Amino acid sequence: MSLRSPLAALGLCVTTAAVAVLATTSPASAEEATHNEYKGRVTAKSGLLLRDRPTRGSRIVGKAPYGSIVHIFCKTGGDRVNGNDRWYLLTDGTWAWGSAFYIDNIGAVPRWC
Repeated sequence: MSLRSPLAALGLCVTTAAVAVLATTSPASAEEATHNEYKGRVTAKSGLLLRDRPTRGSRIVGKAPYGSIVHIFCKTGGDRVNGNDRWYLLTDGTWAWGSAFYIDNIGAVPRWC
């Protein structure tokens, strides 16, 4: 099996993790665990650019508006944005990365990827 990009490999790992969560939880709590466990509010005034990797130079795949609530799957290290090297993998419609510098956590701090 050939994976075309690191994101494809991550997608496979994320999908596998989601299946594992679904297999060990009830239907109601499975959705909660995969989509609602971690949330944040976008603080970037011009909107948060969403990228295909946790790097500033990677391809832009979308944009989250200022003040919007985003669902966070996990966090990882990546390029520094104003001194912050944390990036969140967001699950809102498409799997994309957003700099944690521009996202204020709501509730629990996201787990590591």
